[in-house]
Amino acid sequence: MEEKLELIAETLDVDEISADAVLADMEEWNSMNKLSIIVMIDDECGKKVTSEDIKGFKTVQDIIDFME
Repeated sequence: MEEKLELIAETLDVDEISADAVLADMEEWNSMNKLSIIVMIDDECGKKVTSEDIKGFKTVQDIIDFME
């Protein structure tokens, strides 16, 4: 899980992030970074992310769960 947290933090361009961080409360959770998350998941996990998936992500843990 640490590796996934690091990937997400790097993608969102933050120094540190926790799994229970609420995405809506983060100024980094913007449209460009949502696209970056889609690309990162595709590259790292080979999974396709839909706009519905993105809308369903409420916390960083939701992204981690999707990646597994």
